Amino acid sequence: MCFSCLKQLFTSFVFSVSLYPLSLSSAAILDDPMECSRGERLAITLAKDSINRNSNRSTTGKLEVDIFELLRDSEYEMGETMCQIMSKGVVAVLGPSASPASNSIISNICGEKEVPYVKVAPEDILKVQFPRFTTLDLRPTNTDISLAVAGLLTFFNSTTSCLICAQADCLLNLEQLLRQFLISKETLSVRMLDDSQDPTPLLKEIRDDKTATIIVDANATMSHIILERASELGMLSVYYTYIFTSLEFSLLRLDDVVDQRVNIVGFSVFNKTHPFFQDFVLSLNRSWQENCDHAPFTGTPLSSALLFDAVYAVVAAVQELNRSQNVGATQLSCKSSKIWEHGTSLMNYLRMVELEGLTGHIEFNSKGQRSNYALRIMQNSKDGLRQIGLWHSEDGLSMEKKLPSINVTDTLFNTTLTITTILENPYVMLRPNHQELEGNDRYEGFCVDMLKELADILKFKYRIRLVGDGLYGVPGTNGTWSGMVGELISRVYTNCLLLLLSQPAIIPQQVASGRLTLRKAMLEDDICL
Repeated sequence: MCFSCLKQLFTSFVFSVSLYPLSLSSAAILDDPMECSRGERLAITLAKDSINRNSNRSTTGKLEVDIFELLRDSEYEMGETMCQIMSKGVVAVLGPSASPASNSIISNICGEKEVPYVKVAPEDILKVQFPRFTTLDLRPTNTDISLAVAGLLTFFNSTTSCLICAQADCLLNLEQLLRQFLISKETLSVRMLDDSQDPTPLLKEIRDDKTATIIVDANATMSHIILERASELGMLSVYYTYIFTSLEFSLLRLDDVVDQRVNIVGFSVFNKTHPFFQDFVLSLNRSWQENCDHAPFTGTPLSSALLFDAVYAVVAAVQELNRSQNVGATQLSCKSSKIWEHGTSLMNYLRMVELEGLTGHIEFNSKGQRSNYALRIMQNSKDGLRQIGLWHSEDGLSMEKKLPSINVTDTLFNTTLTITTILENPYVMLRPNHQELEGNDRYEGFCVDMLKELADILKFKYRIRLVGDGLYGVPGTNGTWSGMVGELISRVYTNCLLLLLSQPAIIPQQVASGRLTLRKAMLEDDICL
């Protein structure tokens, strides 16, 4: 396969680290070739330029970057490309960020030739074929994310939760979270998006089950769709908590679908106090302005920051190893059994790397997994995302001692509620001249007077509607209800409030027997008079 044919969907960077007097080369294989994309190419360039500016040229040479591209996520084409990379002589391979087939081939060939592979893609569910010479994973493990979610569920006292899975591998990725529920008394229901990728049916089931804590395992695009549909169903209120497992929570657009009443939390590994972080973000935004009609992301893509850190980790390890031995890359052939003689030593030094990167503290355990790092717990607020705690890989969850509590009455401010009611003297009655009046002015009575006082105190608006069938509610044979109870449960009005002001004596026995249903519905912003 000729290099001129390697283009379109995958981009590979080959850069050389010249550590006097030797010249060392590494390869970074990326699946982000477009300028108007995740910024992975730019991240490599920024890391290279930063290292070149700060290196001592008397002992460290210039870091060079060469680019070549692949067609698609193909095991065959990736194998051809890896053999070409090995023949050049490299000290490490980085990337790609989202290509399972290619990642598998890279891992196998690097393991066979004992060339370190620094991975920025999500954790591979399959077992590593070369456990003695494993890869280094810069992304947090699925187990860590599961433990962090479990910690949040405990903190929020969520005994009943629902997990929405956008992909089939969700259950394998969050296996540790599922195990936590198996050994506890808490309840977790799992719902999988079907091929239509429409979350509306699932959300309706969750709403009808009165589940208030929803865990979402999906990318930023699907997560936004889920929030949009939840908003349409009246499921973005103070009574709901959404926990997003994606480490790209900062890319989730919240302004156009979420008000400040709903509790939405997620994770971030970004270290915004890093000296280069702001320059990194500005460079990404400038690149998008120059090459895109509009910014493709609302924040910093994780893969670009991970690749920036990966370059620094490899260079740091090579420099340290070069203090004790002359490290030189060896040209290797996929047709021979020859391995790189310095590979094991460099992998050991990579495991010992400790540095502060754009994605926080970088350190690895003996398995090559990220260790001694923190996931920042982020929550939506009127000023954007705010940090409310940390989950540390060694110490677990630590949250702010006192999170600002949301007063339910405050959430009614400047909202318009639909009041579904039934005519009953002296609580709700039509005025004698009601035919000459419009809207709420047509009604009078004890409940109407009290509702007006509540609206004046809590600063909300309302519109009174008579229940369609004129009934309090009668249970049907299929479990559904008619009347006010039916409208309440089926959410005929998505912003309706439940307020039982009627005397028990006038409530039919059927409704009295349904008090549990009504009490559960009270937790969803519904009012009935």
